[in-house]
Amino acid sequence: MEAGKVLVLYNYSPTLIKGEPKDILAERGVIACARAVAEALREAGYTVEIVAFSTDIEAALAPYPPREWIVFNLGEGLEGRLFEEARIAWALEAMGYRFTGSPGEAIARSTHKAKAKIILARAGVPTPPWKLLRDPAEVDGWQLDGPVIVKPVSEDASIGIGPEAVITSPSQLKERVFYILSRYRQAALAEKFIAGREFNVSLWGSEPEVLPLAEVDFSAFANPLERIVSFAAKWEPDSFEYKNTPVLCPAPVDPELKAKIEDVARKAWHAIGCRGYARVDMRVDQEGNPYVVEVNCNPDLSPDAGFYRAARAAGYTYSEMVVRILRMAMEDL
Repeated sequence: MEAGKVLVLYNYSPTLIKGEPKDILAERGVIACARAVAEALREAGYTVEIVAFSTDIEAALAPYPPREWIVFNLGEGLEGRLFEEARIAWALEAMGYRFTGSPGEAIARSTHKAKAKIILARAGVPTPPWKLLRDPAEVDGWQLDGPVIVKPVSEDASIGIGPEAVITSPSQLKERVFYILSRYRQAALAEKFIAGREFNVSLWGSEPEVLPLAEVDFSAFANPLERIVSFAAKWEPDSFEYKNTPVLCPAPVDPELKAKIEDVARKAWHAIGCRGYARVDMRVDQEGNPYVVEVNCNPDLSPDAGFYRAARAAGYTYSEMVVRILRMAMEDL
């Protein structure tokens, strides 16, 4: 393989088969990221081709023999279908490519939030109590022990998460479960809502190095139940949520809590089987206990996204970050 030839691979979805029409914003965010990654690699001297596909990854990669090309994998899914991100990685493995980021098994484990929480709990990684609901009738007889946040069980990028996702009564919970079942065609995960600070922890490397911690600043929200990173906060620039959830990086955190968060993040990385780079999101309760709420195996690498924010705080330029992630894949056996 000629190490200097890189395919920047991403998916393009003209439509979605489920969810809200606005969810297409999350799908299309990867296009600008792919261009930025390609430019960074060219600046570093690599030969780069950008490959976009909307249906058939096998046909899209046919002109590029795996012995000659390495893949910078930004594939996240196709038309909103479940587990397409994992299938993309599995297809790359089967076709013989080396590629950046996590293998298909790790992506599948992290994408199914219920299975991820089982794996994390078995590994001793704290995660909020939860219940998987496949029908609104399953809410009957369940006594809520405080507010819960309800999410589609197999989405990421805050898809399906808005202010109405935080629930305080069984009747609200029934309505939300029905909404997720009908709109997103999957079960709903109801998780105890940790009304505390939220941290994003970026890690990379074989024995993962923790980059500077990032904390979401929710100070503009008086109601603790509204302090969430919603879909609007991530993808709708004109929304109040987007404009009022700045991220502090490095986070203002005392050494004891910092050590706790970093330890939990490393354990979560190993439990899920992450490779290359990943981000672990946590909420911290009033007693200072961190709980993992999500492991994102291939987080957004856009110049304005959280992973680069953490890398920049550690002293890396965007190009240096991209090249380092690529070299991790080149060294992987």
